[in-house]
This record gives sequence, C-alpha cells and structure tokens, in this order.
Amino acid sequence: RDLPQYGQKQWQSYFGRTFDVYTKLWKFQQQHRQVLDNRYGLKRWQIGEIASKIGQLYYHYYLRTSETSYLNEAFSFYSAIRQRSYYSQVNKEDRPELVVKKLRYYARFIVVCLLLNKMDVVKDLVKELSDEIEDYTHRFNTEDQVEWNLVLQEVAAFIEADPVMVLNDDNTIVITSNRLSETGAPLLEQGMIVGQLALADALIIGNCNNQVKFSELTIDMFRMLQALEREPMNLASQMNKPGMQETTEKPARRENPHKYLLYKPTFSQLYTFLAASFKELPANSVLLIYLSATGVFPSGRSDSEGPYDFGGVLTNSNRDIINGDALHKRNQSYKEMHCLHPGDLYPFTRKPLFIIVDSSNSVAYKNFTNLFGQPLVCLLSPTAYPKALQDQSQRGSLFTLFLNNPLMAFLFVSGLSSMRRGLWEKCQDYLRKINRDIAQLLTHSRSIDQSFLQFFGDEFLRLLLTRFIFCSATMRMHKIFRETRNYPESYPQLPRDETVENPHLQKHILELASILDVRNVFLENTLDDY
Repeated sequence: RDLPQYGQKQWQSYFGRTFDVYTKLWKFQQQHRQVLDNRYGLKRWQIGEIASKIGQLYYHYYLRTSETSYLNEAFSFYSAIRQRSYYSQVNKEDRPELVVKKLRYYARFIVVCLLLNKMDVVKDLVKELSDEIEDYTHRFNTEDQVEWNLVLQEVAAFIEADPVMVLNDDNTIVITSNRLSETGAPLLEQGMIVGQLALADALIIGNCNNQVKFSELTIDMFRMLQALEREPMNLASQMNKPGMQETTEKPARRENPHKYLLYKPTFSQLYTFLAASFKELPANSVLLIYLSATGVFPSGRSDSEGPYDFGGVLTNSNRDIINGDALHKRNQSYKEMHCLHPGDLYPFTRKPLFIIVDSSNSVAYKNFTNLFGQPLVCLLSPTAYPKALQDQSQRGSLFTLFLNNPLMAFLFVSGLSSMRRGLWEKCQDYLRKINRDIAQLLTHSRSIDQSFLQFFGDEFLRLLLTRFIFCSATMRMHKIFRETRNYPESYPQLPRDETVENPHLQKHILELASILDVRNVFLENTLDDY
C-alpha cells in the first residue's frame, strides 16, 4: 500500500512476494483446518479476513495493470466469503472494529461488482450492507455511522446514474456492458492509410464538484475507464490454473492500455503521474489524458493570448498549501494556481498525445499549439447544454456518456428514458453501421489533419473518434442545441462538411431517429440552416 502508485515496474516484485505469502497461508489453513479449529480456536471470520485480503490484492493488481481478468479473481474470492458466510459470526463478538472489517469488505466487494457490471449482485450487497450498518449503529454508538450512511447514499446514486433503462420482456433491467468487444470498433478497410500508433497509457482525472461518486471514482471516470478496456476474460481458465496460482505471471498479451485513475488530484500529484507516464511511454505509443473537471476561468484581463491566458480546469488545492495564496487573490495579473492550463501540457506534446477535456471551460484547450510536430488531438466537450435539457450533470456529463455509450446518450437527448431490449439491439446494430461510415468519412477526407489519421490505427482511439463525430453531428442536428457553445469542438478542427455536417451522416442520424420514432426532435433540412 505504501509503494508509490505511479511507475509500472518497481512494485511488481513486492506484489509477487505478497501473493506468495497469502497463497501459502491460504493453502495452510485449508490443509490444517481441523487442527486449527479444534486446538487453536481458529474463527471463521479469520479465514474470511485472509480471503478478503487476497481479493483486495487482486483488485489492486487490476488497478496497477488495467488487466480486467484480475477483477474476476477478486470477485471469486469476495463471493466465496459471502457464500460460505465467513463473517456471519462477527456480530456475536462484542468488538466494533471487527464489524467495521465486515462493512469494509462489503464496500470493496461492491466496487468490484460495479466494475464488472454485476448490478444484480450490487443491489443484493447494498441491501445486506444497509442491514449490517443499521445493526452496527444500533449496537455500538460510534462516531462513524454518518460516514457509513453516506457510503450507502453514494452507491445508491451511482447505480441510478444511467439516464435510460433497457428492459427485458418481463421488465427486468438488461445489464449493458460498454467495454470494447470483438465487434466494437469499426474495422479498417483494405487500403485505409492510418498510423501504427497504439494507445499505451491513460490518465483518467475526475475533479467535478458535486458529481456522483463511489469510492474514489466519479461516474465520468467510471464510464471513461470502461471505454478504455476490453471485455474481461477469466484469468484462471485463460491460464489453465486453478484460482490462486502464480498470479504474477502476465496473461499472454497485454490487452488494455495501462491507466492511472486520479480522483481530485492536486497539481503536483497530477504532474507527477503525467511525468511518470510520459517517461515510461514505449516507442510508437500514445498517451491519453482525460480531464473531467470544473472549469477555471481567467480572473484578470490579459493583453496576450498565450497558453496561460484562457484558464483551464480545476486541480485540487486542499492538500497543496502553496505560499502566496493570499497574495494571489490580491493581484489580478497572476494566473490561477490550482488549475491545469493548456500550457502545462506543452512539455508532454513531445510524444503523441490524445487529450479529452470535459469541462465548462474545455475551449481553453482549443488554443493549443503543436510545438514539436508530434501527433496531437484534443476532443473538447460543449461548454454549456441547452436549458430545456434537464440538468443531468450530477449523474455524469452528456459528452462523456456519448463517448462511453453513444446509444444511451442519443436516447437521452431524444427524451426517452426506457427501451425494450429488441429495439435496443436493433439500434446498436444500426449504430455500428454508422460508425463504419464515419470511419470511411474520416479516412477518405482530403482536408483532414493528419493527426486524426495517425491515431486511427488504434482500436480504442478509433472508437472514441467515431463516437465524438457521432456526438457532434447529433447535437448539431438537434432542435434545442442551437448555440455554438452547445457543440463539441476539437483541436485541430475537423473539416465540418466532410465529417460532423456530412449529409450522408445526417441522413443516418435521421434514420436512427425514425427507428426510435423521435424524428421530430431533429432538424430535417439541417444543411439549409447553416
């Protein structure tokens, strides 16, 4: 736990040794269970405690490697604890600290289930956790009961963050996954000239005031991390080894880009992780920076228009007391200190950089300059949404939802809140066709900036780019999105007539709207309106 979170190699030997110790311990208690029970009074919660630690190790292994298979392993250990009721006797002991271990186990299990989209299990766990918290606060008059009730409220809000429900015929909710599947990204056609760069590392940063969160994940971070992962495989079956065997071996090929999840980082934390990623980025690889954060606007007037004159997005100040804060407030000519300015990212454009900014001041990053001639793209969210669209910002940004689950976002802006599974699948098929066509528009464009094409060889980035164009085209055709600030932008700019305002793509969007019977929400003759 005390090892630095950044840097991809130095922690591995420690993790390996810890796994070995826990594997031995687990086998030891299995082999000598009777003696331990009868002679030494081993309690079931103590076995649960070992299993819980192993689950936690797997979860941390996932956080450090981005290898989703380890989530399945964490899940199997956490499930076993529940199925075998290892913690059931804890409540009979008059020790509040033991009950807290049980509550923490529940909270950790819920995080793993959320990441694996096991929403039915999450709902059962939340109910059980709620009963446990009630029992705990009833029996021990402790000071942490408010915090535990807050945990319950957070997870309840997190589960309900999706604005649209997909329903089976019996009205049960369909669990949809938004990780990259085999058929996910549009395939490259023969003869498409694209770059060979691969997405190797990503920083996912969440610093929005008042957005739904659980553990240290905001809903935007949660959605984005899934957009950068493949569907998980079961590690044990993949490696033909039962459960807890030599887990430090890596699966055959590294499927997912490595990522760092930073919740409300200070500027110095963010810069440390950024520098570590930059340093370890392999050749021919891309670093992705995703910023979901409150906008910071320039306080004083500036005569120049440099990379520090437009503000940027918020970084956290509470752990970084920098001298001169009071001075800063007096003098309007100074720049905002707790802010990631576009200029702060300039040094890192020495390597291929793909930036996504979801913020009320995303346009600050439109004034980028490509100093080093490396591939560089910024995808920028709208800075405001129409008043008529009920405010969903607490439940996650609409722009990020388009990048993670474009069909759900399309249904939401069309005013739909639920949908039958059959129709959902039909629309998903049509959306795949739209994605294929967008990919063709991009690669056939004569005036598009080469940076877009250099990133287009990577499946994850290709999917993000096609979804971005779908999002932008949808908003431009929508009747209530009428101001420029309602539309996403990019640096470099895309040729509109060949991409986001292409008549062929507009026809497709109207067709999708017709399938859903919401064509009246969109402008029919969009071309005449520009």
